[in-house]
Amino acid sequence: MERDQTEELRALQDTLYFIGGKWRIPVINAICNGNRRFREIERSIPGITTRMLSKELKDMELNKLVKRTVYPDTPVLIEYEPTEYCRTFGKIISEMINWGREHRRVIVEQKEF
Repeated sequence: MERDQTEELRALQDTLYFIGGKWRIPVINAICNGNRRFREIERSIPGITTRMLSKELKDMELNKLVKRTVYPDTPVLIEYEPTEYCRTFGKIISEMINWGREHRRVIVEQKEF
């Protein structure tokens, strides 16, 4: 079967655009690890600003990755949860974590020689 390199490039560019930011994957990881409220998510990601987290969550909601639920309590409670579509990205994140661990191990071993 012949591969369509143009289509593959487009798919890679779409993926890189999606994960290209510094914060997208840490936010997905935080939400998939059970952090549901804004402050929980924010605390679980060192260095992210409130403004950046808000921007990322809005963008992720528009891209059908996060479901935002508002509970009209006093004070208003807002929770975020990953969509099933977002969870399909979990395998990719897991592989990226594994690759990163292995890469770090390879680099550290090279420095020892």
